[in-house]
Amino acid sequence: MSAPNDPRGDARGPGGGTPADDTMTLRVVPADDTVRLRLPVAAPGAPDGTPADRPAPAGEAPPAPAAPVPSASVPASAPPAGPKPSGASSLLKSSAVMAAGTIVSRITGFLRTLVMAAAIGVGTLNDSYQVANVLPTMIYVLVGGGALNAVFVPQLVRAMKKDDDGGEAYANRLLTLVMVALAGVTVVCVLAAPLLVHMMSPDIAADPERRAVTVAFARYCLPTLFFMGAHVVLGQILNARGRFGAMMWTPVLNNLVIIASFGSFVWAFGGFTDSAVSPATITPEGVRLLGLGTLLGLTVQALAMLPYLRDTGFRLRLRFDFRGHGLGKAMGLAKWTLLFVLVNQLGMIVVTQLATKAGSLAERAGHTGSGITAYNYALLLWQMPQAIITVSVMTAVLPRISRSAQDDDKAAIRDDISYGLRTSAVAIVPCAFAFLALGVPMSTLLYAGSGAEGARGIGFVLMAFGLGLVPYSVQYVVLRGFYAYEDTRTPFYNTVVVALVNAAGSALCFAVLSPRWAVAGMAASYGLAYAVGVGIAWRRLRTRLGGDLDGRRVLGTYARLVVAAAPAALAGGAVAYFVTKTLGSTASGSLAALLAGGLVLLGVFLALAHLLRLPELSALTGMVRARLGR
Repeated sequence: MSAPNDPRGDARGPGGGTPADDTMTLRVVPADDTVRLRLPVAAPGAPDGTPADRPAPAGEAPPAPAAPVPSASVPASAPPAGPKPSGASSLLKSSAVMAAGTIVSRITGFLRTLVMAAAIGVGTLNDSYQVANVLPTMIYVLVGGGALNAVFVPQLVRAMKKDDDGGEAYANRLLTLVMVALAGVTVVCVLAAPLLVHMMSPDIAADPERRAVTVAFARYCLPTLFFMGAHVVLGQILNARGRFGAMMWTPVLNNLVIIASFGSFVWAFGGFTDSAVSPATITPEGVRLLGLGTLLGLTVQALAMLPYLRDTGFRLRLRFDFRGHGLGKAMGLAKWTLLFVLVNQLGMIVVTQLATKAGSLAERAGHTGSGITAYNYALLLWQMPQAIITVSVMTAVLPRISRSAQDDDKAAIRDDISYGLRTSAVAIVPCAFAFLALGVPMSTLLYAGSGAEGARGIGFVLMAFGLGLVPYSVQYVVLRGFYAYEDTRTPFYNTVVVALVNAAGSALCFAVLSPRWAVAGMAASYGLAYAVGVGIAWRRLRTRLGGDLDGRRVLGTYARLVVAAAPAALAGGAVAYFVTKTLGSTASGSLAALLAGGLVLLGVFLALAHLLRLPELSALTGMVRARLGR
């Protein structure tokens, strides 16, 4: 489904769907020319990277948009343009800036969750904040965020190419239209906050104290959708002008503001382990501090784009002459993107409703850290290997895949997809088993400030997510094959399947498991949904590539990695368990358990991988050394 294309987040969320930093290739055919761009798929969920198949909470880094680079497609009458080495160098530099910004924003986004947990815990109060904070992103994506990302950027590039003013008037019309529309939507949503809270969580709406706190948070959070839209439009204007870094780096400012506001809450009211603050005990001043901090973060993020825009020579002007300038036509091109977004949002709503209900019931039984907050925090940690490893591997491979698709070289596409799957798997498979074996000490160390019980709850959810990292990563790679052919319809249908399986699995877990374990079951169903999606996507891509996807070689690599990782996880998990039993679940005990278990897991895995002679391990090591060497 954390983060649309979430313009603020790097985490993805509960709805299912394609990864947050998925890209789609959109083809726009004006009257006399063709522009092809690789663009971010608008996905709800998550802080890159996410979101994203679901909108991510405020302050998380946005999914990294692919640099909009016109392809070799030219008008029939135009001579073919020769390649320019300086352009390639500029693109590589832009990609490096974007990748660095994405990593830093993810790290600061993760630090933000640690401070949040230390301030308000991971129980029902944080669940209320999570529900309120996801509303603006969800609404933004539904009312046009997907169209902005997937349709208007090609139009901006076309206007720069054809209009006498370099597309400035078109960009100002777009910005004016978005600001006016979002201002009206924001006012309506703030007034309708109680209804929106009820839609997201009937369980919260049924509790007067939780409802009052959640609605109060929502009325501070909902205005952020206005600044979210401003940030995205300004960022896409910059992207169309070849300035890619600002959209990746400005969310770091958002994260820092959020960290400061929650840190101020700890300073003023004490940490959660001392205050045990809850929806019944939080003061209006406390709600105001956190709410204003959230709103200020998105405001700073949007306003920070203006100096970058000024450096390009672009002049901001309000323009209300919308008719006859292509804005209506551009909206008509957004059908598949809007359907994609709608499916993801519906999935997110289902899981949010179930998780908040389960968390409330579990907390009444004395088990905190079993609701939507635990789900989101575990999800954010679980996604990091995918965002750093798989995306990095595929960033190097994607240009080759795109060129091969243009040449209809199916064998080359197959080889590159196979390489991406096998190389990323060397790190993804052991990471998945590490989450399964060491999820609890990881969480009790990182979230010690939220209390031992709540941190342990996040650990159980992280363990349940664990092995799902493998199909989650595989789907990201496999979908590159469809995007290389400019096929966005197949990924949409795949998203529908993933969302439906995830929603059905989550409902089943809620029905059959106790409230304490329901959200952990939902985390496991998330990975199951991707496994089903991978099976469908794999068969369709294999057919597209002539019936051969190097399956025997790929499956052989994954099988050997599992053979190496499973005993390593068993040994590392056993060591961590006995260390925890000896030293307890305090921060120091958790650190000792994580270090001891992690070292054993890594050592056993490397020894077995060496015996199994995995050439992909050497390839990944060489890639890391090359990057560090630069």
